[in-house]
Amino acid sequence: MSKALLALTSIALLGLSACADLQSTKPAEAQPAKPTISAEAQSALSAAQADVKTAKSKNALWTTADNALKAAETAAEKGDSATVLKDAKVASDQAHKGLAQLNYPLLKVGGD
Repeated sequence: MSKALLALTSIALLGLSACADLQSTKPAEAQPAKPTISAEAQSALSAAQADVKTAKSKNALWTTADNALKAAETAAEKGDSATVLKDAKVASDQAHKGLAQLNYPLLKVGGD
Protein backbone atom coordinates (compact mmCIF):
# COMPACT_ATOMS: atom_id res chain seq x y z
CA MET A 1 0.00 0.00 0.00
CA SER A 2 2.76 2.47 0.90
CA LYS A 3 4.55 1.72 -2.40
CA ALA A 4 1.36 2.52 -4.32
CA LEU A 5 0.89 5.71 -2.33
CA LEU A 6 4.51 6.69 -2.97
CA ALA A 7 4.11 6.00 -6.70
CA LEU A 8 0.89 8.05 -6.92
CA THR A 9 2.46 10.93 -4.99
CA SER A 10 5.49 10.89 -7.25
CA ILE A 11 3.32 10.91 -10.39
CA ALA A 12 1.21 13.77 -9.02
CA LEU A 13 4.29 15.86 -8.18
CA LEU A 14 5.80 15.12 -11.56
CA GLY A 15 2.59 16.19 -13.26
CA LEU A 16 2.37 19.39 -11.23
CA SER A 17 5.95 20.30 -11.99
CA ALA A 18 5.28 19.78 -15.70
CA CYS A 19 2.28 22.12 -15.52
CA ALA A 20 4.28 24.74 -13.67
CA ASP A 21 7.01 24.45 -16.26
CA LEU A 22 4.53 25.13 -19.07
CA GLN A 23 3.51 28.43 -17.47
CA SER A 24 7.07 29.69 -17.13
CA THR A 25 8.14 28.82 -20.69
CA LYS A 26 5.26 30.54 -22.49
CA PRO A 27 6.56 33.45 -24.53
CA ALA A 28 5.41 36.83 -23.32
CA GLU A 29 2.54 38.21 -25.33
CA ALA A 30 3.77 40.89 -27.65
CA GLN A 31 2.62 44.40 -26.91
CA PRO A 32 1.06 46.10 -29.89
CA ALA A 33 3.39 48.62 -31.44
CA LYS A 34 2.58 52.23 -30.57
CA PRO A 35 1.67 54.16 -33.70
CA THR A 36 4.23 56.76 -34.67
CA ILE A 37 3.88 60.07 -36.43
CA SER A 38 6.20 61.79 -38.87
CA ALA A 39 9.04 63.99 -37.65
CA GLU A 40 7.29 67.02 -39.13
CA ALA A 41 4.09 66.20 -37.22
CA GLN A 42 6.05 65.63 -34.00
CA SER A 43 7.78 68.98 -34.44
CA ALA A 44 4.47 70.77 -35.06
CA LEU A 45 2.92 69.08 -32.02
CA SER A 46 5.84 70.10 -29.79
CA ALA A 47 5.63 73.69 -31.04
CA ALA A 48 1.87 73.79 -30.43
CA GLN A 49 2.33 72.42 -26.92
CA ALA A 50 4.91 75.13 -26.19
CA ASP A 51 2.69 77.87 -27.66
CA VAL A 52 -0.33 76.75 -25.67
CA LYS A 53 1.76 76.51 -22.50
CA THR A 54 3.02 80.08 -23.02
CA ALA A 55 -0.48 81.41 -23.67
CA LYS A 56 -1.81 79.60 -20.62
CA SER A 57 0.92 81.00 -18.39
CA LYS A 58 -0.06 84.55 -19.44
CA ASN A 59 -3.81 83.89 -19.04
CA ALA A 60 -4.28 84.36 -22.77
CA LEU A 61 -5.26 80.83 -23.75
CA TRP A 62 -8.29 80.58 -25.97
CA THR A 63 -10.45 77.48 -25.62
CA THR A 64 -10.14 76.89 -29.37
CA ALA A 65 -6.36 76.57 -28.99
CA ASP A 66 -6.73 74.17 -26.08
CA ASN A 67 -9.29 72.05 -27.94
CA ALA A 68 -7.15 71.93 -31.08
CA LEU A 69 -4.12 70.84 -29.04
CA LYS A 70 -6.13 68.04 -27.41
CA ALA A 71 -7.31 66.90 -30.85
CA ALA A 72 -3.71 66.92 -32.13
CA GLU A 73 -2.53 64.87 -29.15
CA THR A 74 -5.34 62.36 -29.69
CA ALA A 75 -4.41 62.08 -33.37
CA ALA A 76 -0.77 61.55 -32.39
CA GLU A 77 -1.77 58.61 -30.18
CA LYS A 78 -3.52 57.09 -33.20
CA GLY A 79 -0.56 57.76 -35.51
CA ASP A 80 -2.44 60.17 -37.80
CA SER A 81 0.27 62.61 -38.90
CA ALA A 82 -1.96 64.63 -41.26
CA THR A 83 -4.48 65.39 -38.52
CA VAL A 84 -1.69 66.20 -36.06
CA LEU A 85 -0.26 68.74 -38.51
CA LYS A 86 -3.66 70.33 -39.13
CA ASP A 87 -4.72 70.54 -35.47
CA ALA A 88 -1.29 71.59 -34.20
CA LYS A 89 -1.27 74.46 -36.71
CA VAL A 90 -4.69 75.61 -35.47
CA ALA A 91 -3.57 75.33 -31.84
CA SER A 92 -0.43 77.40 -32.45
CA ASP A 93 -2.33 80.00 -34.48
CA GLN A 94 -5.02 80.40 -31.84
CA ALA A 95 -2.44 80.58 -29.04
CA HIS A 96 -0.55 83.33 -30.92
CA LYS A 97 -3.78 85.26 -31.44
CA GLY A 98 -4.59 85.00 -27.74
CA LEU A 99 -1.16 86.36 -26.88
CA ALA A 100 -1.53 89.17 -29.44
CA GLN A 101 -4.83 90.11 -27.87
CA LEU A 102 -2.98 91.07 -24.69
CA ASN A 103 -1.58 94.07 -26.59
CA TYR A 104 -5.03 95.39 -27.58
CA PRO A 105 -6.16 98.54 -25.78
CA LEU A 106 -8.71 98.16 -23.04
CA LEU A 107 -12.23 98.97 -24.11
CA LYS A 108 -13.90 101.71 -22.17
CA VAL A 109 -17.67 101.80 -22.37
CA GLY A 110 -19.50 105.07 -21.72
CA GLY A 111 -16.56 107.04 -20.51
CA ASP A 112 -15.37 110.59 -20.44
